[in-house]
Amino acid sequence: MLYVARQLCQLSFEQLMEVYREGNLENGRILAPFDSQAWQLQLAEQDFYSYLAETFFSVRGAMYAVWEVEGKYVSALRLEPYRDGLLLEALETAPGERKKGYAAALVQAVQKLLAEQGVRWIYSHVRKKNLPSLKTHRRCGFRILSDTAAYLDGAVDSRAYTLQYDCAKE
Repeated sequence: MLYVARQLCQLSFEQLMEVYREGNLENGRILAPFDSQAWQLQLAEQDFYSYLAETFFSVRGAMYAVWEVEGKYVSALRLEPYRDGLLLEALETAPGERKKGYAAALVQAVQKLLAEQGVRWIYSHVRKKNLPSLKTHRRCGFRILSDTAAYLDGAVDSRAYTLQYDCAKE
């Protein structure tokens, strides 16, 4: 079931961190390479919380979408204004919940919701080597728009594609 939050207080941060645990462990190793894994994870989660509180949710139109199964967060993504639409980012499924179709169900529910709200375009940046994410995006109707990703901060990455979905097709 789709759940959408437009403020940090509308999310269970603890459940959200379970979805992003793998990525947070990777980020923690970068933040504090010589510290314990527990400390690395804590630092990464603190950074994640700060980003959401101070940056992400301060953007008008930003929202978090979560796929819930029996009250548990199993997949999540962020949406924020980008070009003439919204940018889908940070699509992740909890490790124990992968290969069950939850990411695709989440993306498709978001596509339907945004089409109903009159949004025309959804964009996404996906690493060229991230074959599972590319497969999910393609299954959900995204097409490659550009051979590079132009991020919100202006950086350009040739290791990622910019994908686009036309909500008017809904």
